[in-house]
Amino acid sequence: MSEFIFRKRKWCLLKDKKVYGTPVFDLHEKEAAPEKNSDAGKFYVLKAPEWINIMAFTADGRIILVEQYRHGTGDVTLEIPGGIVDPGEHPRTSAERELREETGHTAGSWSYLGKTSANPAIMNNYTHLFLATECRKTGSPDTGEFEDIGVHLMEPGRFYDCIRDGTVHHAIVLAAVTRFLLSTSGNL
Repeated sequence: MSEFIFRKRKWCLLKDKKVYGTPVFDLHEKEAAPEKNSDAGKFYVLKAPEWINIMAFTADGRIILVEQYRHGTGDVTLEIPGGIVDPGEHPRTSAERELREETGHTAGSWSYLGKTSANPAIMNNYTHLFLATECRKTGSPDTGEFEDIGVHLMEPGRFYDCIRDGTVHHAIVLAAVTRFLLSTSGNL
């Protein structure tokens, strides 16, 4: 395994002030400088909870997908199951809960695929990526009041075609697929 050696230092944080809060994220204004006595700049960061995403496969090898409307793009997307890590909750526990709530499935086996950051330039959180296998339907989805989710079971080849043609375009989903493929096929 290759270990990258970073040459740049972390910047000195001089101020961190919450300027706006929502139920989903807080906007912070930060003052930071590359060195302690150098000029500082103002930067804006969205502080959000950790997230999880799950590459979930049924016992017969189909991938479990969710279809839902996304307000950011104003369109319906096709994604893997995922969601927010609740306060005090371990990411794996969140993954198990979200898979069950969004799809009605539970997994026979779990593996951690690593973490990714959605946009480290302006966001502080990570998304933890999981592989769930031997999934079976154990109940009905139990989504929140403002979630309208359709569940799809798809052959992996068709799913990869949906990535190639742009049907699946969510960046964090694509990161999870990359981590999954690297874990199953070795180095590319």
